[in-house]
Amino acid sequence: MTVDFQFVKIPVSEALKEYTTKKLQKIETKYNWVIHTEVFFKIENDALGEKICEMELSLPGPKIFASSKEKNFEMAVKETISDIQKQLKKRKELTFRANH
Repeated sequence: MTVDFQFVKIPVSEALKEYTTKKLQKIETKYNWVIHTEVFFKIENDALGEKICEMELSLPGPKIFASSKEKNFEMAVKETISDIQKQLKKRKELTFRANH
């Protein structure tokens, strides 16, 4: 699985890239049919300045997308990956049922 990072109007963070890549490796190990992941980091343009993490996964069939807003990027990454994992599990179950 290849991973591309987009830091939207914020400085690139190698530490955040490493943290996210490490978390995504668990997905890659469990769901080896994921081809590509786009990760976007943004800051909400309001008084709170919440941190946003969005991920779009390319895989056979429709793409999977998840997004979350938290007080820091690490929490946003964890929440987004949790949503992605739920969607992947559901996709895997549907595919398994369709083939059996």
